[in-house]
Amino acid sequence: MIESVPVKPSLFTIGHSDHEIPEFMSLLARHGVDAIADVRSQPYSRFHGQFNRETVAGVLRRAGIQYSYLGRELGARRNEPECYQGTQASYDLISRLPAFREGLERLRRGIGTHRIALLCAEKDPLTCHRTILVCRHLRSEYIDIKHILEDGTIETNEQADSRLLDVVGLPPTDLFRNRAELIEQAYDLQSQQIAYRSPDALAFTSQDTA
Repeated sequence: MIESVPVKPSLFTIGHSDHEIPEFMSLLARHGVDAIADVRSQPYSRFHGQFNRETVAGVLRRAGIQYSYLGRELGARRNEPECYQGTQASYDLISRLPAFREGLERLRRGIGTHRIALLCAEKDPLTCHRTILVCRHLRSEYIDIKHILEDGTIETNEQADSRLLDVVGLPPTDLFRNRAELIEQAYDLQSQQIAYRSPDALAFTSQDTA
């Protein structure tokens, strides 16, 4: 008797970038996404109002796609002072918050029944906290993480990890560290590059935010 191999639950990510709504909805349909978890700290855009929280939630729900706002739990621009080192948000400190851990747990529960995509603003998953913060803490689990790119193609998280090494200038292997250790360093380096910086650490602006 041949034993069946359990199928990993999928978790997608997508950046709204400057897509128009029909194009964005087509990308979701192409990959069978039936639920959106919005992880933007401030789910509003000065330049792309079609992705303001209430607007996009209404469009999605009319199309039969569930919408859940998880920016409080999984957003990268925080109002907790303990999440800052000087004037820069620390992804490591954010990841220790009870709210962040609860957000991850909600995702784990949700992917059991829905094909969820994490929604944020950046088109490149490597310049967005949806990957460098949120997916980092899910990548070692039994989850098939897939990034929907601007043209609709899929970049697996393994492919994203390889590209990340190139982006931060690290080799795939070296004499003293294995690949897993190098990838962890790459996430640390990229976190420092993209994490939110504020003159007083809590002065949020109205600009688009990861």
